[in-house]
Amino acid sequence: MKNSVSRIFPIVLVVILASLTVIAPAVDAQTQKVLHTFTGNWDGSYPQGSLIFDSAGNLYGSTNAGGGVPICPGEGSGCGVVFELSPTGAGAWKETALFRFASSATGAAPQGSLLFDSAGNLYGLTPEGGGSSLCGGDVNGCGIAYELSPNSSGGSWTQSILEVFNEGPEGALPLAGFIADAEGNLYSTAALSTIGGGDVFEISKTSSGWQFKVLYNFTGGADGAAPVANLVFDTAGNLYGTTVAGGNLADCFGSGCGVVFELSPTSSGTWTETVLHTFSGGRDGGQPEGALMFDPAGNLYGTASNSAGTACFGGGCGLVFELSPTGTGSWKEKVLHTFTGGGDGAVPMAGVIMDSAGNLYGTTVAGGNLIGVCAGNGGCGVVFKLSPTSTGNWSETVLHRFSGGRDGSEPFSGLTFDASGNLYGSTYYGGAAGFGVIFETTP
Repeated sequence: MKNSVSRIFPIVLVVILASLTVIAPAVDAQTQKVLHTFTGNWDGSYPQGSLIFDSAGNLYGSTNAGGGVPICPGEGSGCGVVFELSPTGAGAWKETALFRFASSATGAAPQGSLLFDSAGNLYGLTPEGGGSSLCGGDVNGCGIAYELSPNSSGGSWTQSILEVFNEGPEGALPLAGFIADAEGNLYSTAALSTIGGGDVFEISKTSSGWQFKVLYNFTGGADGAAPVANLVFDTAGNLYGTTVAGGNLADCFGSGCGVVFELSPTSSGTWTETVLHTFSGGRDGGQPEGALMFDPAGNLYGTASNSAGTACFGGGCGLVFELSPTGTGSWKEKVLHTFTGGGDGAVPMAGVIMDSAGNLYGTTVAGGNLIGVCAGNGGCGVVFKLSPTSTGNWSETVLHRFSGGRDGSEPFSGLTFDASGNLYGSTYYGGAAGFGVIFETTP
């Protein structure tokens, strides 16, 4: 099963580190526990999006493949599943497949996170499916937006399709998940469109059903191109996000290295874009694929999967950054940590989360353990913590280095806190069967 991001800009997860000597950072005392190992069958395979909790402490997520017989054209192991993980009370967790994407018409290859509404319904997107028409070369279609509602009798959930993407002006290849405003309107992004470089859209519930509206179409130039991550609101109702391309088209092989953008609603009902930062692919990073987050002071935090240097697949290994408003309408970037490709990790594909003490937590898909199974691909990834110091710098602690064995390999997803501050996430590969795992890390 492929990662659909590679359809936009190939990202080779092979890290050339043979000539490097890197002193690995210390590993903090912590506990790593595998909650579920995917078999590649009915339970799913290759989990990718970040997990979410319900009020009872159950986890929800989706897998990029698996779920049944190979009935998706071009896919060999099913179209994916939406699952629930529930603690059994004996320290174990039980997985239940709530919905199996049974054909390309119902969606395929989900990658983004899920979203609950107040009534307990789940919302999500798939970057494939919706029909049999070609879409960027994919026979499964351009993707769908869907709702899953629990049945009163229990068991499986019922799907309602909210939108079918067709690679027209409304876009195609929705790789992210939804966020919602106070009224329950849904917002997300599509990575491709015929207008230029994808779009930001809203799906709102009306008396006559769900209504789809494009809020902004990226041109593929200085305003950015190919948004692939979740959006985030500020307290004033403005939207913030990233694109992996566009910006300065002289950088990153002529496609641009991406931007951080803000969308603001106007009195006329349209939305206006402001570019807060244009990445160069150098020391400031490039190709941000993870979601942004705000701290209480209004600063933004995120990751870039590329950066200056040649340690990782001909480029840099990525970084974690902070963007702060200057008070004059502009924003200033500060690099908090640049990954070396050694024991500290390499290539963060997801965003970061913050605890109440101001520490940041995230994952990388490479780096970490550079021996054994992981030696050939430059490490299987890490779970990391960044802590602010008294000097204004940030210090990294590696909480776990994935071995590529039963503990998993290559965590594409971000992390999620429970009420006690434990971290939950998934790996795309690894585990006993090689189809990924769900894990818990206790810092």
